[in-house]
Amino acid sequence: MTAAWKQLPVLILLILAPCRPVSSKSVDPTTQPLVSIASQPTDTRSIVLQGDNTFKNVELLNPVNLSLECIWTGSENKQPSITGYWRKDGAEVQDSRVTVNLEEQQYKLTKVFSIASEENLGNYTCVFGNELEMFFILRAPQIGEIRDKPIVSYVGDLVVLTCKMDESKPKPNTWTWYKFNGTDREELSLATDSHRYLTINDGWKTKLKVKNVSEADSGLYHCGAVYNISTSMTHVELKVITIMEPLKPFISILIEVIILVAAILIYERSRSKKKEAEANGPNAEPKNAQPQTEDNGAEESSSIRQRKA
Repeated sequence: MTAAWKQLPVLILLILAPCRPVSSKSVDPTTQPLVSIASQPTDTRSIVLQGDNTFKNVELLNPVNLSLECIWTGSENKQPSITGYWRKDGAEVQDSRVTVNLEEQQYKLTKVFSIASEENLGNYTCVFGNELEMFFILRAPQIGEIRDKPIVSYVGDLVVLTCKMDESKPKPNTWTWYKFNGTDREELSLATDSHRYLTINDGWKTKLKVKNVSEADSGLYHCGAVYNISTSMTHVELKVITIMEPLKPFISILIEVIILVAAILIYERSRSKKKEAEANGPNAEPKNAQPQTEDNGAEESSSIRQRKA
């Protein structure tokens, strides 16, 4: 009996162990944890004033903690310290004003910016007092090939629009196509309109095939090279015309020639009538008047002599 009582606490613990509280919150397997800004890699880009070098393009692929650094050798009258601050897209960055001391005959202004999304890209400016500004343009790799002239096609044709990224740039993750509707860009629904649109993505290049084009297909088409941080855009213009469109200049010239020839004929005819009227003035003899011949004159003289006799 004593042994049974000694085993009783152990049995109670074994019974209570499975009854520990269980949290009612379930973990969604599809939910991804948010990436902390602190976990982003830090990349340092600097710009040093050398002559007129106060501008630099910075191309980014991924979210990053970006350290921007401006170094200025100062003016002739260097001050022991000046005020420096930062602006983004023209607006002053909050709490960015600091005192910059002259060290080793130069001023240095540095700040780390969290570039987590496309909204953080743009124009960053470092300002030294009222004397100098330096500019960083933060953006995704840009599409260098831009077509100025439109692609011209006829109604019913198959058109191929092409966008190309310089192969010296990082390869895009993918490509997207949009059409400008007059106010905004609309992404082309390649799934529902597969009978009309077909895209071919090949690394640094993309093609959009438009089948059986009509005049309604004319307009601006935007292609986008997609990177993790942003999408780099450019556009191609398409102009769809009818078969009569190229003939319009020739038809216009033909009509002008016909009008000119008709005007010349009318003028010449009018001029001819005017000359004829001048030739047949008021004292002119009628056209049917016959001139007197020598025989008629002799007959008239003979008849006069007969009457006198």
